[in-house]
Amino acid sequence: MPKVPVYNTEGNQVGELELSETIFGVHPNETVLHSAVVSYLANRRAGTHDVKNRSEVRGGGRKPYKQKGTGRARQGSIRAPQWVGGGTVFGPTPRSYAFKLPKKVRRLALKSALSTKVISGSLLVLDSLSFAAPKTKDMIQVLANLKLNGKKALVIGSASSENVQLSAHNIPGVKYVPATDINVYDLLNHDHLVITKDAVARVEEVFV
Repeated sequence: MPKVPVYNTEGNQVGELELSETIFGVHPNETVLHSAVVSYLANRRAGTHDVKNRSEVRGGGRKPYKQKGTGRARQGSIRAPQWVGGGTVFGPTPRSYAFKLPKKVRRLALKSALSTKVISGSLLVLDSLSFAAPKTKDMIQVLANLKLNGKKALVIGSASSENVQLSAHNIPGVKYVPATDINVYDLLNHDHLVITKDAVARVEEVFV
């Protein structure tokens, strides 16, 4: 089982924690990680792009000129695609880009992402993290104590904490999420992972 040190908010080591081998000690599967990131980004797309085809463009109901005798090519509408102001052929229409991965694939991707942080030594475990009031400077001080000041860090707590979330909200590159809302994209998009002991237990409980 992988062992990691446990720190307090002052940056001092206060113990060690054994992580679950089945969650934090798997061999990262790059193919699954890629699929999970593509799925996450696809699900975030609005898909509201739209253009007007010839049936949606206003006008063009009358034949522009007679069929024969003009010496010009026959035309049925001034809103045909070849006319300026005409409809667009095969343009984008509103659609959903979302697609779901199988549950086992999603779980393996999360385990692979968490294990990647352990392997790279970029996972830090805190004994606890809470603030009496939302203050950005308090979170900045905690990150400075952990030598993460100015670095991209994902902070994970066991539950939703408004004070911690608001304290991290205005710090560039820092994001707070509860343990039940973690995703592969956030884990890979941040260089460091800061997670509380309670959040580790919650992750192991949910994803075991």
